[in-house]
Amino acid sequence: MSEFNPDRLLNVKALKQLSVLFNKGAVPHALLFSGYEGLGKRDTAVLFAMACNCNKSQGSGNIADIIDCTCRSCNKIRSGNHPDIHWVEPSGTFIKIDQIRELCEAVAMKPYEAGMRVVIISSAQNMNIEASNSLLKLLEEPPQKTILILTAIQASDLLPTIFSRCQTVHFTPVSQDIIKSAALEKFNISPDEAEIIAVLSQGSLSKINACKNIKGIKELICLRNWLLQMCCELTGNGARVSMETALAFAEKLSKDKKKLPDSLDIITSWLRDIMVVKYQPDRIINKDLFQNIRLISQNLSTNSLLSKLDVLQAAQQGLRTNANIRLVMEIMVLGLIKE
Repeated sequence: MSEFNPDRLLNVKALKQLSVLFNKGAVPHALLFSGYEGLGKRDTAVLFAMACNCNKSQGSGNIADIIDCTCRSCNKIRSGNHPDIHWVEPSGTFIKIDQIRELCEAVAMKPYEAGMRVVIISSAQNMNIEASNSLLKLLEEPPQKTILILTAIQASDLLPTIFSRCQTVHFTPVSQDIIKSAALEKFNISPDEAEIIAVLSQGSLSKINACKNIKGIKELICLRNWLLQMCCELTGNGARVSMETALAFAEKLSKDKKKLPDSLDIITSWLRDIMVVKYQPDRIINKDLFQNIRLISQNLSTNSLLSKLDVLQAAQQGLRTNANIRLVMEIMVLGLIKE
């Protein structure tokens, strides 16, 4: 598991929902934390495990109040050394059936010292079908004094038989104002650059934290500017892009897999703006490119835009399912230039 970071605990609605469940003694045997990466799902799962086993907790107030608790149980959970807090994470690309079988054997025994054993299955959308079916048996017959917490980008990425047995806690994006302030505080950048970073973050402070220094911030801004320039060429003013140019763009995208999620988010923001500017021009994301967006929107129909957004969503799904990246990018780019 990654190191616990209380700075990522900014999902007030999620913390409030969990606090209500905890204080009422109504915690279900299975929870699903859903939301984009970087919204604090993992750290909130650790905090909830602390709340369920804190030696000092009185069971009232906000569970976030125990972030700094120094009791023996909280210290062990926070450091990842508690024997009754189990983590299951993808082994390579997938969570495999052997991992779930091993988990089932562990939870069949009584907890060593915790009042409530907590199992955290991170990136549960990466379970293969065999692992999902094995977990289903555990959800159907949950062991006593055990809470399962699954984290996933969206519930629909899981089998319906899995997410229907979990109570969902939605993690919503952090406000752009908070992220802009964090970027200005952490890096020596201009307010305009901080505005761009806030937009690119999509409500995730983790994207800010992932940029270790000003160089990382500048690289992200350069990536954004290059992608939006290419988007102008691909979708702008009815101009036809050669097949060679389109495939070269797809190849370049596919070569840096780590940046692909951000790249697709940026392209999505572009198409969203072209759609939104038709009806609510003050709500566009890429405000510095307003004139380009407005002109292009006049040449693209709503149906064409929806078709292009469908292509992007299919590409994002392809990334999550470990499809052939080069092929996914080629199909996506060809879909973007299709009239």
